Amino acid sequence: MTGNHQALALLLFSAFVAVTLGITTWVSRNRHGSEEEFYVGGRLFSPMENGFAIAGDYMSAASFLGVTGLIALFGYDGLLYVVGFLVAWLVVLFLVAELVRNCGRFTLADVVAARMSERPVRIAAGTSSVTVSVLYLVAQMVGAGSLVSLLLGNTGEAARSWAVIGVGALMVIYVSMGGMRATTWIQIVKAVLLLAGTIALTVLVLVRFHGDFDQLLRTAAERSGHGGAFLAPGLKYGGDWTARFDFMSLGLALVLGTAGLPHILSRFYTVPTAQAARRSVVWSIGLIGGFYLMTIVLGFGAAAIVGPEAVRGSNAAGNTAVPLLALDLGGGTDSTGGAVLFAVVGAIAFATILAVVAGITLASSASVAHDLYASLRRRQAKPRSEVAVARVSAAGVGVVAIALGLLARDLNVAFLVGLAFAVAASANLPVLMYSLFWRGFTTRGAVWAVYGGLLPALALVVLSPVVSGSPDSLFPAVDFQYFPLENPGLVSIPLGFVAGWLGTVTSAEVADEAKHAETEVRSLTGAGAA
Repeated sequence: MTGNHQALALLLFSAFVAVTLGITTWVSRNRHGSEEEFYVGGRLFSPMENGFAIAGDYMSAASFLGVTGLIALFGYDGLLYVVGFLVAWLVVLFLVAELVRNCGRFTLADVVAARMSERPVRIAAGTSSVTVSVLYLVAQMVGAGSLVSLLLGNTGEAARSWAVIGVGALMVIYVSMGGMRATTWIQIVKAVLLLAGTIALTVLVLVRFHGDFDQLLRTAAERSGHGGAFLAPGLKYGGDWTARFDFMSLGLALVLGTAGLPHILSRFYTVPTAQAARRSVVWSIGLIGGFYLMTIVLGFGAAAIVGPEAVRGSNAAGNTAVPLLALDLGGGTDSTGGAVLFAVVGAIAFATILAVVAGITLASSASVAHDLYASLRRRQAKPRSEVAVARVSAAGVGVVAIALGLLARDLNVAFLVGLAFAVAASANLPVLMYSLFWRGFTTRGAVWAVYGGLLPALALVVLSPVVSGSPDSLFPAVDFQYFPLENPGLVSIPLGFVAGWLGTVTSAEVADEAKHAETEVRSLTGAGAA
């Protein structure tokens, strides 16, 4: 792209950043600094507003950049992410949303600690929530690096590194200044922009092929170099049994992981009632479902119009497929239309990343302050405001996410999110389900469920081909790969449930029937809910 076109793209980036910073500044002047205000925005959002915010929180760089890139490179097998991300919301709607809103106050640990010994449960759940949040943040950082590097016409490491650092700095500002209220409005604005941009690109792709979706698929298959195999299962996850088990592992992680994501669970506390939480999920399913249907068109459109080789040439993991598609649809590299459309899509993608990282950072800082700090603080120490601790912890989480984002910058964004989903489903989902539905569940069972899923999931990732043992690994020069699957969910998710069961049946503790009855009534009726 020419210098003038790059300047236009940067101008649009800057405009969005300025608008979101303005929202944050305005909100920070109209708050009273309470925990409820900072963590959940005073619980004043309507179901529609919260539904748009959930969609904005969920439709991340993994969806807009990563999934479309995987479809462009691997065809049918890339659709697994679309199906998994969407079906997961049925689990959230029927098993989680209303019950979590009734039982908790700010975090996942609130739900579990309602009927357990608080300190060990909060430490375990808080540690797990922060770990999952950081893994999810890494994916957004990688997406930011790929996007800004392409925008600047520089695929060098310096541009990508500075993009990751810049996004990290902005997310700390959003969270520390504006809290949940500012984060929510940024997510709503982002959701509207993302849906509008995706609709526009989808229409342009279909117009290019005269509305003939069959022709689009045939052209994509021809340009892929794989022929009919591009439109059939198995291009990425076919072949040997290792690939097939990886397919099952990823699918399990995607379907079950959403119900364990801390930044998604925290959104159910921002509405006044459980009924509003359920209606929020219905809104979000409609918005997210429409979006993922359009990513199918964009993924195959990138394969047909740009070509997989050009996509790989720009970014080996496929993270730049959509911006390259926009450039071509607008008229090409040296055209004003191409530059404008590319700049708009780039700004939308950047907005996507900023909105999601703000939500994740807020959830992780809430876990640090509300769960870890409150549990580990010595009784003799001078008490500090949880909100103040949350603001400081946002900076700490940002630093860790930046460091890991720089390390993992060559991996596919959607793939990285798949790892975060696997850890969430392994560590958070078992303890949440047992706490809500098992009358005899004990404190030891809760702690074992968290660590019994979290530690194996992290260990299996470290010992997998993702970290070492292959040219595409984080450390290709070394080999300590002992676990064959790239996603640990098939092993670690059952381990989390087994550990929770084993901890409970071997515990000398007798479950408190009165507390369980109280929690059950509260979860089903909302009586006594915050």
